Amino acid sequence: MPNFFDIYKNKRIMITGHTGFKGSWLTLWLNMLGAKVLGYSISLPTNPSMFKTLSLHKKIIHINGDVRNYEKLNNVVKKFKPHVIFHLAAQPLVIKSYKDPQETFSTNVLGTLNILEVIRKNSFVIAGVIITSDKCYQNKEFKRGYKENDQLAGIDPYSASKSSAEIISHSYFNSFFSLRNVATARAGNVIGGGDWSPDRIVPDYFRAIKKKKKLIIRNPKSTRPWQHVLEPLGGYLLLGKNLINKNKKVLNNSFNFGPIGDLKSKTVLDLVKNMSKKNFYKVIKKNNLYESKLLQLNCTKVEKKLNWMPVLNFKETINFTKSWYERYINKSDMYEFSKYQILEYIKIAKKKNINWIK
Repeated sequence: MPNFFDIYKNKRIMITGHTGFKGSWLTLWLNMLGAKVLGYSISLPTNPSMFKTLSLHKKIIHINGDVRNYEKLNNVVKKFKPHVIFHLAAQPLVIKSYKDPQETFSTNVLGTLNILEVIRKNSFVIAGVIITSDKCYQNKEFKRGYKENDQLAGIDPYSASKSSAEIISHSYFNSFFSLRNVATARAGNVIGGGDWSPDRIVPDYFRAIKKKKKLIIRNPKSTRPWQHVLEPLGGYLLLGKNLINKNKKVLNNSFNFGPIGDLKSKTVLDLVKNMSKKNFYKVIKKNNLYESKLLQLNCTKVEKKLNWMPVLNFKETINFTKSWYERYINKSDMYEFSKYQILEYIKIAKKKNINWIK
């Protein structure tokens, strides 16, 4: 394994939401880096799930727990004594947030508050990376992309819950964390193998193939900051590394991790057409619930302060994603293939002379 993240070797790392899509990939990557990982999460969010498919429970300490339960969360932290906490636990779906706003707000807001309080009360936690969302911004549909100092707000319950998590985080930064190494990360729309969530375009696509039905899409012209799941995860690891090293440029700060170049302006329909050469979809306006039409991130800040930039272009992103699901359908060893994709991602980055990954 390359040594660009050797700082995580033998470190005790806690991941909340480790059974989810992004959480499973981060768990695998940190395990490959030689970290001692404890995952804290409620029951598997989907069936199938990447976490179960890769049997990741055999590779780490797996704790079934709810981030809203402060007493249990704090007891686990005190016993494990993590050096770093990556907080990914969330109710991550916009459509579900309309169906159950109370669960969305309690998980995304109270859960984040509890993590911040755990960090505040336990000085052995060296660094904390709080994951929020690109949807935390007041949606004015800027073509320039949202900057970290743009106004926070949210029309739908999910977006509002994530902007609330950001506001709480910054309150803790200013009130308690002047000497603590904590930051928030705002990522774009991630795709990649292992996602089985409902109402997400890629897993919906593969479910449609299995059922031999056309893919139903709601908003074909909507633009999203598509990126492979390994892109923001690499950013989180880089951010965590800089927090451990007490880089003053990142302490108590927020960073966008989103696509650049040919990925920045792709629509839902662009993604679907590149997943399949056939006319495999139909457009149905399923409801009148608000969903943003134009969503882009400006990543100038993270490029300047952390030298971070994404690795994969649009074609590579699609190929990584399709190949994972195709291997899954063919019943390949998905643990080994997922490890291979992480190593291939690093290999491509080095070929492109992307400095942050060296």
